[in-house]
Amino acid sequence: MITSRQNPLAQRFRAVREGRDDELIFVEGVRLCEEAARSALLIEAVLFTDKMASEGRGAPLLERLGRGGARLTQVSESVLDSVADTRTPQGIVLLARRPRCDRETFESALGVEPLLVVLHGVSNPSNSGAMLRVAEAAGAAGVVATKGSTDLLSPKSLRSAMGSSFRLPQWAGATLAEVSGWCKSRGIKIVATDAGAAVPHTEVDWRGARAVLLGAEGSGLSAREVAAADVSVRIPMREPVESLNVAVALGVLLYEAARQRNFE
Repeated sequence: MITSRQNPLAQRFRAVREGRDDELIFVEGVRLCEEAARSALLIEAVLFTDKMASEGRGAPLLERLGRGGARLTQVSESVLDSVADTRTPQGIVLLARRPRCDRETFESALGVEPLLVVLHGVSNPSNSGAMLRVAEAAGAAGVVATKGSTDLLSPKSLRSAMGSSFRLPQWAGATLAEVSGWCKSRGIKIVATDAGAAVPHTEVDWRGARAVLLGAEGSGLSAREVAAADVSVRIPMREPVESLNVAVALGVLLYEAARQRNFE
């Protein structure tokens, strides 16, 4: 059992958690580690406490992770606390190889007439995780995060996504101009969100290949960015409300798209 907080393995976990290693991702909590174990992720190392291993879901989870080839290491509660990203850790964290989030891998996972989500400058990891979750729930085929957006695979984003990050194809780090050109080349129409748009989100055609474009939480999209899209839409709201949380707004848009696309 590891008892020292200065152990090299514990230090490695902290480095990944803090974003100082771009080859691995940090996954925390029983539910999220279960999702990771069921996914196609290559899991390298696991830290767990005796208490977690003795609880109902602990032993089966550890057995599954061990069968997958992960290195399992029992640690003291104090070491786990020093490694964890939450205030009340559940006794297990793991490191997995970062999934590929490049354009080629993203393209290969898409079917015909996909419904996509493009996050441009979204900076809150909790919002980005929630957006991944609603995107998967509503039937989106993938999510793009432009350069400067938050890391969709950061610990906070992973927790908010509740496993969707492990399943939904992602493309990260492209410029908006690059994404726009790629969409045009594939016949994917970009639908921008704009509070001043004349067209409500229910009055556009969401059938066919579409990409929902949303801007940063505070500033949204610029006038130039909205003008570059194929169409812009607004979500009707009663006064004096002027805006919605970006993840909520995405949910409203995607479920209208799902309704038109006969999603069940």
